[in-house]
Amino acid sequence: MAKTIVFVGGGQMAEALLKGLLQSGEYTAEQFEVVEPSAARRTHLETAFQVSTTVSVSTAVPRAQVVILAVKPQIMADVLHDLKPVLTDQLVISIAAGLSLSFYAAILGKMVPVVRVMPNIPALVQEGASALARNDQVGKEDLAFAASLFGTVGSTSIVEEKQMDAVTGLSGSGPAYVFAFIEALIDGGIKSGFSHQAAAELAVQTVLGAARLVQATGEHPAVLRGRVCSPGGTAISGLHVLAKNGFHGIVMDAVEAAVQRSIQLGRC
Repeated sequence: MAKTIVFVGGGQMAEALLKGLLQSGEYTAEQFEVVEPSAARRTHLETAFQVSTTVSVSTAVPRAQVVILAVKPQIMADVLHDLKPVLTDQLVISIAAGLSLSFYAAILGKMVPVVRVMPNIPALVQEGASALARNDQVGKEDLAFAASLFGTVGSTSIVEEKQMDAVTGLSGSGPAYVFAFIEALIDGGIKSGFSHQAAAELAVQTVLGAARLVQATGEHPAVLRGRVCSPGGTAISGLHVLAKNGFHGIVMDAVEAAVQRSIQLGRC
């Protein structure tokens, strides 16, 4: 039987997952309900995806087999206190950054099955990267379901919980770094005389093609980079500027900063 899934929170990440799940063809709008306090967001989600929405956790959750927590870490404790009285045997999946499995157990109790997931925004186009960690109450069937759910919107990895903060800094926050790089490439193209449209088309396809080449060949990026750089050529000249300005280290620092922020959120 098809599972009924309730999203608690209807923000950007919930929307990305809804869109990807529905586009996958594996799920229908009737399987989803979204609990969202904002009337504007409820209207948007109902119009865009034809899903049911409500403001009440107590009415939606008892009808569900799976509950996806898609709210900010800072308000999660309040949400869990509202959720606890209406939970029965539902699988709880959280996509909030930083909050440990022990955090959920402290409020919901140790017998509630909880899966932590860190997805990312490319789930909108079914190219997401999601990492999953579970507590001891999650059996193989529930873990397989959670992996399958997020597998419809990209790739999934099962990790130990101690790795989740690193996942948050790398793949959870990583699209933001890539978007910033694409923006910089576009600006460089415009400075060199391209129209914005032409520069954007070239920049986006360049990043997309490079990523697919790494994926398809399985070769280390440094090897592929070497193939682009001919002696005294243009690519090595550009890379020299990036190296002088600490490009590699800056990206590593960005990942580390996001990891540390994830750890801080877990202490809230």
